[in-house]
Amino acid sequence: MICRILLLIILTSHVCAATIVVNVTQSSYQTEENHNITLEWTFTPKPGTSSRPPDIYCELRTYLRPLVLFHVVNGVEMTFYHDEQFSGRVQSDRDALREGRLRLHMSRLRTEDSGQYWCRLDTESGWGSASCEVLVSAAADLPPQTPTMVPEQEPQEKTSFYVGMGVVTSAIVVICFIGLIKKRRKKVTFFVSDEGEVSLES
Repeated sequence: MICRILLLIILTSHVCAATIVVNVTQSSYQTEENHNITLEWTFTPKPGTSSRPPDIYCELRTYLRPLVLFHVVNGVEMTFYHDEQFSGRVQSDRDALREGRLRLHMSRLRTEDSGQYWCRLDTESGWGSASCEVLVSAAADLPPQTPTMVPEQEPQEKTSFYVGMGVVTSAIVVICFIGLIKKRRKKVTFFVSDEGEVSLES
């Protein structure tokens, strides 16, 4: 009975010491590919503990396997554990870490970066974890090019065309009419006889 009580006390003290408060400043992010975002976690170490930097492990949880995003042990970044998908695209803010904030800057986002990002922080006073969701959509297609012709110019062009055609048609009608009159005009000749009589001959 005494052994059980001691074991319960040990487990209870271990559980109490094994947790720190870790939160995310934003539970979800939505952006487009090729953009940049900053993921942020906050943690509150218990008072009276040393200022040793926490060990950090962050991953993107996928259906196949977790992809390591960021890993720090004893203040040293373990880049060889980072997944190739995030190579050269993730940077941390060390100044923010001293203030109890883990900030990870992700650049040139891809659609496959979408998913749940989970981070665990281990300090001398315990550990804690929190996660957030990131959705990266494909870049929107560019809008179709609009024609350079100004719509208002089209009616003016049509009007000019019709006016020009009207002038040409009128000129043709006038020329044809004059030609027709000349064709139908009769030639009249006056004759005067010896007796003084005047006669017409067409």
